[in-house]
Order: sequence, then structure tokens, then C-alpha cells
Amino acid sequence: MLNQTYTADVLVVGGGTGGTAAAIQAARRGAKTILVSEFPWLGGMLTSAGVSVPDGNELEAFQTGLWGAFLQELRHRQPGGLDNSWVSFFSYDPRIGAEIFADWVQELPNLHWISGQVPIEVFRQDDSITGVRFADFAITAKIILDGTELGDLLALAEIPYRWGWELQSEWGEPSAPVTFNSLTQKYPVQAPTYVVIMQDFGEAIAPEIPAAPNYHPSQFTGAWDGYGAETFLNYGRLPGGRFMINWPICGNDYGQGVGRLIESDVSRGEFIQESRWHSQNFAHFIQNQLGRRYGLAEKIFPHTSTAFALHPYYRESRRLVGLTTVREQDILPIARGRVASIFNDASFCVPLRGSKLRKASPTGEAIAVSNYANDHHYPGVQFPLQPKSIRWGGRWTGTPFTIPYSSLIPATTNGFLVCEKNISVSHIANGATRLQPVVMGIGQAAGMAAAMCVELNCQPRDLPVRTLQTALLEDNRSKALIIPLFNLPPNRSDWQHWQLYYLDNPQAYPVSGDCPFPSGNEYPDSAFDKALIRESNCFKGIFYRLSQQEYRFTVTAPAAYQGQNWQLVTLRSHIDEQLRAYPHEQLVTLWGRHNHSGNWLLVEHLNGG
Repeated sequence: MLNQTYTADVLVVGGGTGGTAAAIQAARRGAKTILVSEFPWLGGMLTSAGVSVPDGNELEAFQTGLWGAFLQELRHRQPGGLDNSWVSFFSYDPRIGAEIFADWVQELPNLHWISGQVPIEVFRQDDSITGVRFADFAITAKIILDGTELGDLLALAEIPYRWGWELQSEWGEPSAPVTFNSLTQKYPVQAPTYVVIMQDFGEAIAPEIPAAPNYHPSQFTGAWDGYGAETFLNYGRLPGGRFMINWPICGNDYGQGVGRLIESDVSRGEFIQESRWHSQNFAHFIQNQLGRRYGLAEKIFPHTSTAFALHPYYRESRRLVGLTTVREQDILPIARGRVASIFNDASFCVPLRGSKLRKASPTGEAIAVSNYANDHHYPGVQFPLQPKSIRWGGRWTGTPFTIPYSSLIPATTNGFLVCEKNISVSHIANGATRLQPVVMGIGQAAGMAAAMCVELNCQPRDLPVRTLQTALLEDNRSKALIIPLFNLPPNRSDWQHWQLYYLDNPQAYPVSGDCPFPSGNEYPDSAFDKALIRESNCFKGIFYRLSQQEYRFTVTAPAAYQGQNWQLVTLRSHIDEQLRAYPHEQLVTLWGRHNHSGNWLLVEHLNGG
């Protein structure tokens, strides 16, 4: 029975990575905002799904907006730092991530958060979405955002969406299949993973992990072949002797009947239960193979089985049919370049009644940045994709690309935006747009857009893109990157100048991804730099150049590490330049942080020997 109706400027449904960011940004902009989440933790993939070892946007130049602010808070709050795993530069206790989001929400009096609720019905008036009904209340709002993990509002509102694969004939994507086949039928979307956190109990004996239904050890045989047990565990090592188990090779990815996620509430529940059992069985296998020092972590997630995430890590959801669609071509590097194009050449849909005809802006549609490599998960299947990786800073990273604002806007509906993995994107390109940092950027842009639509009394499709871009660049709390440039860190005094320059002159955007600074404009010695150096340790040794963008370091001091050989990596553009120019087999003094799991030194400062 409906007991109460609330009103708001902006309603965000779903407290995942994008929904949380959208609600915070909308409220910070001044909009009266309501956020309704299914789970007691905010942050989705970054927290409640247990993926507290995030990928993408790791370079210093890409640590901007709410993503950059989140990393800064983690550095302050996480004892022992973030250099724990080898799959990511950022590894943290998910409880700390959840605390950060809860604190950010708590400090905003115009943001009301309601947890433990899922949408039941969407209210529509002609071409507009006007409200959402939950079990005991309804909410009406001027702008409504779908931040659910699986695009549930799209289905409830009957807004056109995609689910599954597109053929090569649809958009000419080079990695798309020519015809539907057994793979596209078995795995219509990428496999989710039910993350489980394990713990090293050391000398103590961990409680036994019982097998769940459908246990077949053959499913997991060979999981860490070629890696070794220690390297396998260190993949997702967390502070405090814990391990995030999110392993794709004969591991806990689960995709059997994944289409059940959108068939009914009952079938979704069945799939989720099976995927959780699958992870329990993998944990059982790990304990049997590696010994009883390893068990389920204690007191992590806020429910009975505290080692298991609150919900699966969904890599793909329903995907909006938007004004434009991000395709594989939009995320691949320019010919002979290291970046994707910032032009948006997609055609726009016919406008709704009373809306203006949208045309591609001369300054482009970019509102968020990602640099993740395209990565698809189909258990037991190797699926080849067009490469979009480059070497930078002594390691592999991904080609940067941008997300257009129009991919957040439905082709045929007003009063509505998406802000999660549910943007208008092809199945192939979703492998690069689904990662936590870019979804956080999408959410921040969607929240800013929603608040500005309220201010200007306009529909999302009529909001001038340049106005939104400028607001993101100038945000007084968490200014957000629009144009990816490897050597333009956000602490430079001319950061905004160059961002605006390439928005106004997209044809001048360098294929190298490097901003051509005026001569003599050296990297600034800022408080940010000094803080990083203070948190680092000093090491001396011999520098070896193995190949372009591959460096080794033999330690001579301190004595505790003497003779050890480490890979040298950096996330900072001026250090990348110094490493590229440094003489082979020379003494060098470095300040940085040693990552034992990856056997690398993350260099923050460099001097000659």
C-alpha cells in the first residue's frame, strides 16, 4: 500500500558506482536530491560488489573528479597504503570505501538517502518519466536517473534498450561476430562474478569452508597454473592479510543461464544464488589445495555471510538505446596514435515533440574519460578483440577514450538519464566502458547534467553540452577531466586552459596524447608532489633499460633490499619523461613505493646517482 509520496528535483535509483556519484554531484550542485539504493552500502562495484581492487584511470593525469577525490580519501584512510595487489595500483578494504561514500552523502543536507528499496513501477506522462514507485512510497522528480546495476528502470519504464550482441553488420565493429553463434547464444552478456574475500589466518587453522551444491573440483583445476599459488593470491591482495577472489581463469566468473538476470525476479534470484555457490565452491577448492591457513574473511560485509559481497559484480547490464551509441571504433586508437578520437561522428535521433534538433557540437560531446583496455569475460572461452593497449610509464595501460553526453540520453524519452553500465554502448565496447572509474565519471556528469537541467528548466537533450563540460571542469569540489592528455596532471596551473583549448579546437588534439607545453614550462613543485614524496621511501641502485618503456632496477641501498631486482613503473608524466631519457646502467636515486605483489617500484621522484 502506498503510504507516502516524496518530491525532489533529482531522483537517483540505484546506489552503485555511477548512481552514488550522480546523487552526490547533483546535491553538491544544489539540487534537492533523493537517492534510493537496494543495499546498505553505497558505491556498487567499488564497495558492495567487493571489487575493491579497481581497474582503469590509474595514471595521475586521469585521477580527477570524484574518482580522484575517492583515491585521495582512500590514501588518507587506508592503513598501510594502496600498493597491495598486482592487478591494480589501488587495493583497499571495501569497508573504508563504503565509509567514504556514506560520509560524502551525510555532509549534504539536500541529499536524502533511502536504502533497502527497489523500484516497482515507473510513472510516465506522455514522453516523460515523472516518478517511481517503491514498496511503501513513491517519489516524483523533475529528472530521474537509472543507476541500477542491471538497468532495471529501463525495463520498468519501457524505454528501448539492448541486451546481447550486435553483429558486425550493425556498426562495422571489427571485433563483432559476423553471424550469431554458440558463444553469442550461451553468453548473451559478459559473465558476472560473485566476489568472495578470503583471509590468511597464518599459524591458526581457518574454519573449514564447506562445499556448496554443484561442487565439481574439475571446474577449478588449473586455476593458477602458470602463475603459482602466491601470485594467484596476490592478484587481488587487500590490506590485513586478505584477498579479493575475482579470478577469470577456471575461477569464479559465472555465466550459466546469465539471461535469467532479466527474465523475472525469481529467475534472477536463482542465478544470483548459483553464482554465490560457485564462488563458495572456488573458495572451498582454494582451501583444499593451499591449506587451512586460508579461510573466509570475517566481518567484512554487513550481512550474515560476511566474506561474500552484497551482490554479484555485474560486468554488463541492459544498455540504453540513446541519442548516440559508443561503438568499438570510438574506443580504438587513431591511426599511428596513442589515443582515440575525441570527435563524435554518430548521427542523432529525431527529437521529441517540443525539443530542439540536436546536432553534434563542434567542441565534441565528451563528458568522461576512460583508458581501460577492452576486456571480455566468457568462462572457458578466449574471445579475441582489437588491441587498444600501449606501454606507458614502464608498463601496459589502455588507450584513452571519451564518453559522449548523448549516450546518456534516451532516444525517445524525456526527464530521464542513465548513469551506470547502462549507457548507450555496444556489447563489444562495453568491455572498456564498464570499469569503475569511468562509471564514476559518467555518474558525476549525469548528476551535474540533472542539476543543471533543473536550474535551466530544460530537458537533458536540450542542455548545451559545452555548459555541462565547463561546469565539470570548474567544479569547486572535484573538477573532472574532459579531454585525456597523458602529460596534463590536474595540479598544473594551466590544466583548465588546455582542456578548454582542445574543446574549442578538437582538430588540434594530438594523436600522441601529449600536450605541447610552451618551452620552459616545467612541471610545478606542488604540495601534491611533496605529499607523494613524503609518503615514499628512498632507494639507490642501478638503472637498466631492457627495451622502450621497460625498465629494471637493481637495489644497492637500503641494505635490506640490496641485490633485489625490481621493475620500475610510474603513473606520473614527468617521471615517465625522465625514465625514457635516463642513461642505461647508471646509478640512480629514486623515491617511491615498493609493491611486493607485483615486484615493482612505483616511482614518485627521481634524481641522478
